[in-house]
Amino acid sequence: MDGIINNSTAKRTSSFNLFQLSRRSLCAIVTCFLLFLLAYNSSTVFYVQVPVPANSSPEISSFSTENVARKSRKLVSLSSSAKLSSSVIYAVKEETPLVKPNTQLTISRKNPNLVGLTYNSVVYRPRRERKKKSLVKVHHSGVRINEFSMRMKRFFGSKSSNSSCKFRFFMTWISSIETFGEREQFAVESLFKTHPNGCLVIMSTSMDSPSGMQVLKPFLRKGLRVTAISPDFNYLFKNTIAQAWIDSLMKGNIDPGEVSLGQNLSNLLRLGLLYKFGGIYLDTDVIVMKSFGKLRNVIGAQTIDVETRNWSRLNNAVMIFDKRHPLLYKFIEEFALTFDGNKWGHNGPYLVSRVVSRVSGRDGYNFTVLPPMAFYPVDWNRIGSLFLGPRNETHSRWLLSKLRQIQSESLAVHLWNKQSRELEVEQGSIIQHIMSDCCVFCNSYSSKL
Repeated sequence: MDGIINNSTAKRTSSFNLFQLSRRSLCAIVTCFLLFLLAYNSSTVFYVQVPVPANSSPEISSFSTENVARKSRKLVSLSSSAKLSSSVIYAVKEETPLVKPNTQLTISRKNPNLVGLTYNSVVYRPRRERKKKSLVKVHHSGVRINEFSMRMKRFFGSKSSNSSCKFRFFMTWISSIETFGEREQFAVESLFKTHPNGCLVIMSTSMDSPSGMQVLKPFLRKGLRVTAISPDFNYLFKNTIAQAWIDSLMKGNIDPGEVSLGQNLSNLLRLGLLYKFGGIYLDTDVIVMKSFGKLRNVIGAQTIDVETRNWSRLNNAVMIFDKRHPLLYKFIEEFALTFDGNKWGHNGPYLVSRVVSRVSGRDGYNFTVLPPMAFYPVDWNRIGSLFLGPRNETHSRWLLSKLRQIQSESLAVHLWNKQSRELEVEQGSIIQHIMSDCCVFCNSYSSKL
């Protein structure tokens, strides 16, 4: 009996040991399988996270603002000598690099649309910055303000033996010296051909330099009164609503928009110059044909309504106003209150059109709106017709008729810069005849104006 029991116990022990062995084997197999999966997953993770360096790395210099995600509003400055690696992950921070304190309006030579603006004592950190936009540098110290005002007073107040400052002319130039070319220089020529007793101040940081004065040297040699002075926005707009607008712009509370900020600031600057000093403002693509001596408080119409013969749009490329004229103040006020940097012309031609339509007929606003033939004898989409030489007898007669009309009725011709800059001045064209009549250095210009 005991033998049977022992034999049964032995069988149960053997079965139990076999079960334990089988379970251990199964656990070992599962463990090996899990270790294999872990090893595989680990190798996959590391492969993704640590990529093999690329054979060639693109240079950072090719990483332009167009390559940056549109969500980024900041301009990232990167060294052209550094190299990118494919193992590097880039993030564009919502920050603006420190801007060196400067008190002048500056433009990037690589992109004339880039303008920079800082106070002397405050670093500009805009909250929002659009692609290809930075802001303008305004004078904020009393020393700079005094320097600006003294330079303006000395220039307008002094008299030379050859010329007195009978007419005050202003131009603005927000681009580099290199781009102040034959067209701009001829605009200056025409101004002095018709106003030899005039004085011209070009508001420009780039031109307010030894190199800039070298460009103007031929005029100075002839005894003509021309100079370049860096603008001082704080001085020009003191005690106006535009002063608060500029402060807000500096603090990043105003969106500069997609339109060139330099263009919009030029629209504002011309208003401040005329309001502060009085005189005549001209764009640098305006050829002056006759004296403005009889004009006072004048702005020109660009287009008229064919049916009513009333003006339908004004333009701010030519403006003639007395110092502190109330219409100028309204223009400045409109700029500050309705600024929109995303609509072309909104702060320029459309602005003066809006204001004049509102104040026309009110007491205290004495000004004259001249017809398009005065300054804009050809609209922007037809400016090319003035550059063409005669094609046939019929075209030749039309050119002669149009030339005589312009010579008779126009005081100046606006060339609509972007639409005509690449056009050749052909032999026998209207522009060639006008240039022959309005030049100071008559043999120095080329066939392209």
